[in-house]
Amino acid sequence: DRHVAAGKLNPEFVPEHIAGAASLLETLRDQSKNFKTILVLLIAVLGAVVAWFRVAPHINARESVETTLRRIFFVCAAVAVMTTVGIIFSVIFETIRFFGKVPFWEFFLGANWSPQTALRADQVGADGSFGMIPLFTGTLLISAIALIVAVPVGLLSAVFLSEYAGKKARSVIKPLMEMLAGIPTVVYGFFAALTVAPFIRDLAETVGLNASSQSALAAGLVMGVMIIPFVSSLSDDVINAVPQTLRDGSLALGATQSETMKQVIFPAALPGIMGGILLAASRAIGETMIVVMAAGLAANLTANPLDSVTTVTVQIVTLLTGDQEFDSAKTLAAFALGMMLFVVTLILNVIALKIVRKYREQYD
Repeated sequence: DRHVAAGKLNPEFVPEHIAGAASLLETLRDQSKNFKTILVLLIAVLGAVVAWFRVAPHINARESVETTLRRIFFVCAAVAVMTTVGIIFSVIFETIRFFGKVPFWEFFLGANWSPQTALRADQVGADGSFGMIPLFTGTLLISAIALIVAVPVGLLSAVFLSEYAGKKARSVIKPLMEMLAGIPTVVYGFFAALTVAPFIRDLAETVGLNASSQSALAAGLVMGVMIIPFVSSLSDDVINAVPQTLRDGSLALGATQSETMKQVIFPAALPGIMGGILLAASRAIGETMIVVMAAGLAANLTANPLDSVTTVTVQIVTLLTGDQEFDSAKTLAAFALGMMLFVVTLILNVIALKIVRKYREQYD
């Protein structure tokens, strides 16, 4: 009927009821156009009347506009805050349901992670273990390796680009480094699984060590390379934002360029540098694809970087993949892990803010 109403099909070649429906559709479209025209005119007239009565010498237009904008900004900020609160409470409620099925101490003190639950009453071998310690150990191990790689390399490269590199070198090196942030994580995962992990395994065998084909070291090294731009780019911007007068005053007092960097510029830029490191740390903690492809899914409680481990985010994705019932401990465990990860991240942010506040009071 739409093709007939649009004139693309002759009404004589279609059944009578379709032709009638097409005629009715065309009539309704014409009426809709007329109603839209009338509605626009009414809104314009109503707006003109309101504006006529609102415009007066005693009305402060600037104050009205500022009040309106302030309300709009408040609504936007409230939406962001309420969204965050809603996410937190939704995770809290599901976490409470999880602890109604699994004992509190088993989750926090358990050293085994095997979230298998029985689907039938007569099923054997499906008593799940929900100890979070192996997952957080693997998360901290891989994140620590990544930060050990990314923080020194990122900071030193930022110092070189901001204080020592020439304009030509900076224009080439900085875009190349920032390209690392644009590479998809699955590409890093392929690189870690096909190149780095076999290299680490072969190297360990040559020195007499036993290394898994999927190891925390492989995932951490590649993840560290991935988050180098987060540390380098933000640190470079912060260092460049330090006033030039601080540099000039230090050099005028006889300090060398390296002494100026260590004693003046770096302390002044420390709050921003800490922000970049925190961003890199959160990026490392939340990474999933590299860990799946390079470190595996085995929840091993180990501090050996040559062993296979898994992380909290990988297990969350695994638990929520496929058709799941949100009434079993296996699925609810994902929300408990997410809540614990949120708490750990919050604690790290609080510690970093205290460090930043301490140095701000010292160097402001």
